[in-house]
Amino acid sequence: MRDPGPNWHLALHGLAILRTATPADVARRMAMDPAEAEAMLALAAAHGRVVSAGDRLMLAPLARMALAADYSRTCAALRADPAFAEAVNRFEVVNRDLKALMTDWQTRTVAGVTLANDHADTAHDQRIIDRLGRFHDRVTPLLDQFAVLLPRLGVYRDGLLAALERAEDGDMAFVSDVGCESYHTLWFDLHEELLRLSGTERVE
Repeated sequence: MRDPGPNWHLALHGLAILRTATPADVARRMAMDPAEAEAMLALAAAHGRVVSAGDRLMLAPLARMALAADYSRTCAALRADPAFAEAVNRFEVVNRDLKALMTDWQTRTVAGVTLANDHADTAHDQRIIDRLGRFHDRVTPLLDQFAVLLPRLGVYRDGLLAALERAEDGDMAFVSDVGCESYHTLWFDLHEELLRLSGTERVE
């Protein structure tokens, strides 16, 4: 099929980041016009690039391979920008701090034994949320820089702030739950975006 244009790649990229999603989800995350996202994903489905997963969509395996091969073309200018490379390197540094913070959120040490955090200790949880707030203050300039380099990445900056505020207001799900756009979920997706855009590998 003939290349339908940049919104085709963007819609498939968005679906890859979200893993399973509706066209509206993809439009919101990729800052696309909803009608355009729906049209691109419908076209992809018609050509076998997208499959249904219940009421949601996901990329077909061959579409994942084609998308991965296409980044070198669609991201060439971004990859050549030293400011983007420097910002990605800075993200990798602070990413280690966020991973450590989330480990502290998900576990507690009791009498020298590390246990899953049952969130019964509200004081412990509040300390972690306070740390998350300080972390966010520290990384906000970096998130702002990404939004300048690639404006659609501003959805992560805005979403991370919204998740933090929900957590600070007492909704603990917005720290790390995968069932909502929690801080950890959005941060993980931003990391995946940066890896794909820059052409680097995830380091565990």
